[in-house]
Amino acid sequence: MTYCIGIKLKAGLVALSDTRITSGNETTTSGKFKIYQKGDQHIFLLTSGLRSLRDKALTYFSEVLSVKLDDFEKLYQAVNALGDQIKRVAREDKEMLAESGLGFNINVIVGGRLAGDKDHKLYLLYPQGNWIEIGKATPFTIIGNSGYGTPVLKRTINYDSSIRFALKTSFLSFDSTRVSSNDVGFPIDVIIFPKDGKEIKIKRFEEQDLHTISELWREKLTKAVSEVPDDWMNCILDDIT
Repeated sequence: MTYCIGIKLKAGLVALSDTRITSGNETTTSGKFKIYQKGDQHIFLLTSGLRSLRDKALTYFSEVLSVKLDDFEKLYQAVNALGDQIKRVAREDKEMLAESGLGFNINVIVGGRLAGDKDHKLYLLYPQGNWIEIGKATPFTIIGNSGYGTPVLKRTINYDSSIRFALKTSFLSFDSTRVSSNDVGFPIDVIIFPKDGKEIKIKRFEEQDLHTISELWREKLTKAVSEVPDDWMNCILDDIT
């Protein structure tokens, strides 16, 4: 499984992904992001799904960009090109995967800004090759294991949040997922692209880097639950403490 999140803010783009590929007796990790930068052209990708599908689709897409990156004026054009390559992989592999009991499950978060874009952009690309743009009303999207980490984001993040606040909340969302699912884990890769930024920034964090934050989050959650009023329970709990 995978945990990848992309957030669009007035201040720029924030993204985070885990790196776990397999779990169990032997855990392996690998980056689930790709960055393409050349002059005023900035693109990052976060992917989920079968690794073979991701690698194949991104190999095809990289070949397209090596020839046509300068021809794309707006990010949606690059997203369309990636969608075409996903459909190409589907034509080649979807039937055989189905015969093996496997679904065609690649999903991609695409963020960045190209020379013709008036603002930074964020898209969610589906296995069918179609996409939606992430906007102000719901400024984040998650691919992979989304259930455990979504509540903290829905309660806190909005378009006017700062990059610092969004990154903090993204980590807490990942941490909620990590402790609830053994197929999501450290290290994590963080991507930051400030509004009008000149480059996409990437940083990897190991578990020991953020252990103190994880423990602090656990302690504060426990304290917060303890402080929630419970007199509404009296009618059913009676003398139970």
